[in-house]
Amino acid sequence: MKAAGPLPPWGPWPYRVALAGGWIDQPFVSALNPEPPGSMVVAGLEPTCPFMERCGIATGTRRIAARLWPSGVPDVLADVAVRTLYEAENRGRTDPSGSQGMIGLIHPGILRLDYDIRHEGGVFPVGIETLRDRDSEDWLERVLHFVPVAPRPPGYHPLGERRLTPGWVLRLGRSGVQCYEAIWRRDLVALGDSFNECMACWEALLPCTVRHPALTVDLLAVWRHYRQRYPGAMYSGCGGGYLLVASESPVPGGVHATLRRATAG
Repeated sequence: MKAAGPLPPWGPWPYRVALAGGWIDQPFVSALNPEPPGSMVVAGLEPTCPFMERCGIATGTRRIAARLWPSGVPDVLADVAVRTLYEAENRGRTDPSGSQGMIGLIHPGILRLDYDIRHEGGVFPVGIETLRDRDSEDWLERVLHFVPVAPRPPGYHPLGERRLTPGWVLRLGRSGVQCYEAIWRRDLVALGDSFNECMACWEALLPCTVRHPALTVDLLAVWRHYRQRYPGAMYSGCGGGYLLVASESPVPGGVHATLRRATAG
């Protein structure tokens, strides 16, 4: 997915990929965490190619951001931009999008977002940790493979069934911590484990994220296939999208994305 040259036709706005811990940014989830904060990891992606729509890469949030700031990420305080974008996307919505999507678009780099229901009702993170290590950025870019599976289909809704329990919410938030530390240590096995753990949490807490009558792909079967052959895998979003595979070796059908880096050079 790497490219050079003039600005591509799909615009200057970055994308965002969410890694382990996703859904902990939703207050209805983090409210049940017995040991807050719980964490998730996001990373900004350079717009070197167009990603599929409805695949958990923040394309919807990106479109709203582009209407607000057509020239790209604004030169204002990041927190102000995040909150402005959050309000613009969620105005009038009964199931608001979590703030991690806005944060991942505005902030560069690999980020650990820590959510605690006691801080602003769990809507915004109590802390944001940015991994400022060039070697770790290079490593994640190399070992993270994007395998296109399928976008979320019409009629799909991830929240039709909720089995929220404190134990699983605790594990979900810890998977984000594990993921961030694995990237920092450049530990492929630990990274894959965090992906697999996050998927187990999704299936337990919100079964429709991986099983739903509208889905035309057996997401769990695809995931198990890759999980058995590589250190770990997880979906880029609920209902499918891209399968994110952690592997030092090539993954058939997989491509690499270009990280929007927090480090210089």
